Amino acid sequence: MPYLQLTLNRPLATDQQQTLAAAATRLLSEQLGKRGEVTAVRIEQREAAWFIAGKPVAAPWQACHGEVCITAGSNRAEEKAAFIAALNALLERECGPLAEASYLVIREIPAENWGYAGQTQAARRLAQPRL
Repeated sequence: MPYLQLTLNRPLATDQQQTLAAAATRLLSEQLGKRGEVTAVRIEQREAAWFIAGKPVAAPWQACHGEVCITAGSNRAEEKAAFIAALNALLERECGPLAEASYLVIREIPAENWGYAGQTQAARRLAQPRL
């Protein structure tokens, strides 16, 4: 049940947004084993004054900040590294060349502090039948 928020410095067309959201959902499923049916992707776009090294980011560069929230301890370090690399490549394909200082962050939230549909991940784990 990850939540991915992408903030871009230049807008994308609606079809590009849909392609990006669908592909990011697939990456979360394939790279991190997350369920697509409870994955949320938010794309925030603004004509923002975005600066790197004190200089404005100008075309053709796209500046991006992405954060994904997942349950703490649900993935290994190598899975997270592979996901960040794959998401960076996806953003380059869909948005154009990324400024080098475009950051992708994985936030791991404790299971008792993270949930959906009114139930924490910790409660969901407790409710699962034991094998």
